[in-house]
Amino acid sequence: MSTVLLRHARAGNRGSWPGDDAARPLDERGRRQAQELAALLRERRPTRIVSSPCLRCVETVEPLAVVLGLPVETDDRLAEGAGGVGALELLAVLGDGVACTHGDIVEEVLGFGLRKGAAALVDLVDGVPVVANAIPAP
Repeated sequence: MSTVLLRHARAGNRGSWPGDDAARPLDERGRRQAQELAALLRERRPTRIVSSPCLRCVETVEPLAVVLGLPVETDDRLAEGAGGVGALELLAVLGDGVACTHGDIVEEVLGFGLRKGAAALVDLVDGVPVVANAIPAP
């Protein structure tokens, strides 16, 4: 089964957030996106949910975790600026899970970007990510 690689939902403007960027939460639209993503992704019945430790990523997958009764695991390999190698290592063992990360990691792993709140179903073939399907941002 494909792994869901998810870019976090909308979190407003980085430049207008006064605090540590890792603590920047989802904005109102992002919270709605997170709820809609939970409704879309629950049908896939993921067995694990792994997120960047940044608040906006954790908040993106929390509604899904609640619906499925799963914990949100955090992993620094999905953190902004961590590079694609670690994220690929995680995807290789995640199976039918969900990985929530940032735009830079998505681009390094897939070779193209996703809109905030969008996802790709990814299979690794000989260590190379192959997009099986895309899930547009709600």
